[in-house]
Amino acid sequence: MKNDRQNFVLFAVIAALILFGWPLIQNRFFPAANPPATKMVDGKQVALPPRPGTDPTADSPAAVRDRRVVLAEAPRVQIETPTLRGSINLRGARIDDLVLIGYNETVAKNSDPIRLLSPAGAPQAYFAGFGWRAEGLTPPAPDAVWTASSQKLAPGQPVMLTTTNATGQRFGIQLAVDDGYMFTVRQTVQNAGQRPVPVAAYGYVNRSGVSKDPDSWTIHTGPMSVANGAANYKPDFKDVDAGPQRFTTQGGWLGFTDKYWLTALIPDQAATFDGQFRAGANSAYQADFAVQPRVVAPGQSLTQTSRFFAGAKEVRLLDRYTDDQGVAKLDYAIDWGWFRIVEKPIFYYLDWIFRHVFNFGIAIILLTLTIRLLLFPIAQRQFASMAAMRAIQPKMKALQERHKDDKVRLQQEVMALYKQEKVNPLAGCVPTLIQIPIFYALYKVLMLTIEMRHQHFVGWIKDLSAPDPATIINLFGLIPFTPPHFLAIGVVPVLLGISMYFQFKLNPQVMDETQKQVFAFLPWVLMFVMAPFAVGLQVYWITTNCVSILQQRLLYARHPGLKEPVKK
Repeated sequence: MKNDRQNFVLFAVIAALILFGWPLIQNRFFPAANPPATKMVDGKQVALPPRPGTDPTADSPAAVRDRRVVLAEAPRVQIETPTLRGSINLRGARIDDLVLIGYNETVAKNSDPIRLLSPAGAPQAYFAGFGWRAEGLTPPAPDAVWTASSQKLAPGQPVMLTTTNATGQRFGIQLAVDDGYMFTVRQTVQNAGQRPVPVAAYGYVNRSGVSKDPDSWTIHTGPMSVANGAANYKPDFKDVDAGPQRFTTQGGWLGFTDKYWLTALIPDQAATFDGQFRAGANSAYQADFAVQPRVVAPGQSLTQTSRFFAGAKEVRLLDRYTDDQGVAKLDYAIDWGWFRIVEKPIFYYLDWIFRHVFNFGIAIILLTLTIRLLLFPIAQRQFASMAAMRAIQPKMKALQERHKDDKVRLQQEVMALYKQEKVNPLAGCVPTLIQIPIFYALYKVLMLTIEMRHQHFVGWIKDLSAPDPATIINLFGLIPFTPPHFLAIGVVPVLLGISMYFQFKLNPQVMDETQKQVFAFLPWVLMFVMAPFAVGLQVYWITTNCVSILQQRLLYARHPGLKEPVKK
């Protein structure tokens, strides 16, 4: 009886550590799901407005000037594509005005589209530009006004920007854009002077402030590059604050990645270039590159080509640019991590299902059923092994009593018993070990891929990548009270706890009363642990539990000895 009390006290301590220590572990290794897209007010669901500072597209209350005023201060060329709207600033030849028309800030019907780039002097300035090093060459002034060949840039309709300097050199920047998020930049220098000049093209992307998406162990945000064949998720913003971070490579790219958005400078993949990240005034950060200089003789011209990606990190699109257009590891802008080999197939299969059923929640359920079907033969072997292990428990007890003072002999006899009865004690762990990487891979897919963002499931669940917004403790918003984070339990986490409870009830009954109490309490502890995770992940777990219950009923029918208490 004393041991039972000690065991129960120990379990209570462990449960408390899980409940209160889990947030620390989660923040380090498992970043929280997206902020809720909706909330309950007076029992009704309303879309949350965009939160200032939530991402690089949000306006800052400390803005220098209104964006519309800044945009009107210089002549511009309009950008119109199936995915983008914006303009090119002819003063300085900058791409500094860009919105992503396929993505909105919130789930509300009248929500504004995501703004990625903004001009200098406007809220959350974020822009890109291209030019030439001043090494024996006099490039155009940063505030020079360029002449445009057209008033609109669109797929199949490139725009040529031109200007000259006082020494006779003519400069041209031809900008083209595809139907995705890729700009092609052709920089041309025509030497109309009397002597050779060295020409080295460069490009830069400048942003105000650090990424508002958290940079964590599992999801990288901030400066990123691909150099010398490897994807580099370092340095971070703090490293750049300490000093410029430089590298030299042939092929690759550099830029800034947020959770869902990316700006990337992509020099000619056959050229050697110098890249760097550096910090500037007013909390600005810049990524830039410069190719090796080449001499242009009088009367000759030189064209150097690069590309600029500015848009959403869509998996299929990044893979297409990587595989079909030869951009080295652009698909690594999504930080898949160690389980990439599992995560990408899961994403592609999940996305394939979605394209047929048009609901990501149903797609997750069908994915779960597929996984459980594939694992069913292994589960059968697991239950057969559990039945065999249960059958030999009396013999195990006898060996433990007989050799309780000789641990070495006991281990030898137990191994001999396993061999004699043809039992593998580890066989029951195999399905669980397989489920762990699958569960983690789905977690990463839900957290990383923009395809899951703002995906509706049923009723009040407007975003499968966010926690359940229908918190029970305040009666779904009827009580004007916002529960603390660890008590914000929604309907779906409760369903998860119920499914785990019934699954544990089906497990073989143990003789120890303390263990019974532990297993009765554990589902509700896990309910609190899982509540902050994305609803999509909870849907996967609930479906897994329900399938497991059906599967256990079937396999218990085949192995009825598993449900009987162990005989002494």
